[in-house]
Amino acid sequence: MVIGVPREIKSQENRIALTPFGAETLVAKGHQVLLQVDAGLGCGYDNEVYRQAGADLIQSPNEIFERSDLILKVKEPQTVEIDMLREEQVVFTYFHFAADRELTERFRDTGATAIAYETVQLPSGELPLLTPMSEVAGRMSVQEGARILEMSSGGRGILLSGVPGGQPATVTILGGGVVGYNAAKIAAGMGANVYILDVDIDRLRYLEDVMPPNVTTIYSNPQAIRELLGRTDLLIGAVLVVGAKAPKLVTRDMLELMRTGSVIVDVAVDQGGCVETCHPTTHEDPTFVIDGVVHYCVANMPGAVPNTSTQALTNSTFPYVAQIADLGAEEALRQNAALLKGLNSYHGKITHRGVSEAFGMTFVEPSAALN
Repeated sequence: MVIGVPREIKSQENRIALTPFGAETLVAKGHQVLLQVDAGLGCGYDNEVYRQAGADLIQSPNEIFERSDLILKVKEPQTVEIDMLREEQVVFTYFHFAADRELTERFRDTGATAIAYETVQLPSGELPLLTPMSEVAGRMSVQEGARILEMSSGGRGILLSGVPGGQPATVTILGGGVVGYNAAKIAAGMGANVYILDVDIDRLRYLEDVMPPNVTTIYSNPQAIRELLGRTDLLIGAVLVVGAKAPKLVTRDMLELMRTGSVIVDVAVDQGGCVETCHPTTHEDPTFVIDGVVHYCVANMPGAVPNTSTQALTNSTFPYVAQIADLGAEEALRQNAALLKGLNSYHGKITHRGVSEAFGMTFVEPSAALN
């Protein structure tokens, strides 16, 4: 199989979907790896290390898309990349279709196959390819939020940990999954007063057991959220509904409950966001202010730490990449139920229910689409 790895072109996205080790392993199996020149520089891999691994270095992304059977990326195809896709190609990356109708429709119309990292799902319910980036984003959400709370960044001038004789900041986290757990862990470690909300009682019991005393678990509902917003310095949106658009838990009218200079970090923005006033931003221009509240809504947060993120991501994605390359995409999808959950679009058919429901599109069962 010919596997193409173009350089990421989304703003400030420096991760890469295949490490030199991955390239070397695929080439040893008899596959051909086409890698765009300088694609790995942002995370510390120069061209020579890929050349030594057996990859063919290609200057033009057009050539990579023209020649490749399987395209490996980190972020969703950008407009210029979608224009280069062919029906017989497979793209394996983060798509987050449910947050973007235009992306969904344009990709669907190419007829190419979309396997989305974020919806690959094990029988246990675990999302093995989303988890590593959720861990990074959860930890970064507190790091970024603490920085933005500084007055020089537009915040209230609050130190997350407080000081002896002074109150620590209050951090409220909406969602107790991987992002929420990691955010709570870092915020609690920094000494903040942390509230973590979820609707899964069993998950709240687990969090109650493993978190330190400065973390309080609360069953999530609109009243509980409203009561907390007035004393929240940093609000972190960590809600996930697999493959579907995130629910709006904080509405525009609720924003007036928050104090001027409070900060919102909506990690769920890549699935549409769980705060009504959020919209995607970039690392170059990460924040905006509404009603005095600073919003940070960067849709590819882990891209700011590409060395860490690339290692974490490719450790998880590579076994699936190797299976697709060895068996072909259709056979790999038939044999691997977890990978089949990742099939979002196939020859013009929408094959993930969350995506179809987000836009009222016809849903086709993935197994039926393959037959």
